[in-house]
Amino acid sequence: MTGGGSGLGREMALALAAAGFEVTVTGRTEETLRETVADGGGRVRLAVLDVADGDAVRAFFDGLERIDVLVNNAGTGAPAAPVEKVSEEDWRRVVDTNLTGSFLCAQAAFALMLRQDPKGGRIINNGSISAHVPRPQGIAYTASKHAISGLTKGLELEGRAHGITCSQIDIGNAATSMTERMGQGVLQPDGSTSVEPTFDPKIVADFVVQIAQLPTTVAVPTLTVMAAGMPYVGRG
Repeated sequence: MTGGGSGLGREMALALAAAGFEVTVTGRTEETLRETVADGGGRVRLAVLDVADGDAVRAFFDGLERIDVLVNNAGTGAPAAPVEKVSEEDWRRVVDTNLTGSFLCAQAAFALMLRQDPKGGRIINNGSISAHVPRPQGIAYTASKHAISGLTKGLELEGRAHGITCSQIDIGNAATSMTERMGQGVLQPDGSTSVEPTFDPKIVADFVVQIAQLPTTVAVPTLTVMAAGMPYVGRG
């Protein structure tokens, strides 16, 4: 579980642990990871890891004997800004974490799933509503999440012959620290600012558990779960 120190990552990790999985949470901040471990009932351990660091990712996965489920959850955004004002630094930071980090972890997990006995496993990528439609002034995040869709499809295709499946969960407005601004109002495509509804992130965690528990003979390519009434269908 990448990005397991807070928010959706923590909820997913704890739900998987409660369902009987042995979970390793990774992230860059040991303190928040320890908080997840403390709530995990002895089934959660931690590893400090920057998913954008290829050498560190490969070293981490080389130290594992087996992996049945990888949840690619680590992600970040950039300050809202029109296209012409997005800094190269912000662009690269978002893409390095959201896309390259997901690829590096998936690549290393895929290789382990191929060589373990019995081989196979499941990869679950955290997409977003932004994998389908953009928000204003969020081009880096939108581009990275659109790319996750391609990553998911490529992994699903190449894993087909090896019992490796890949799913993408596209989430809209789960109530975490990242979506607190929804309660104050967020910019809409018509230039207005509107309050948007949110929903309990435990619902997302429950879906992750359901997918993780499926046999690898069953694929769930995509799943969208969102707050009813948020501007997605017909956005913009």
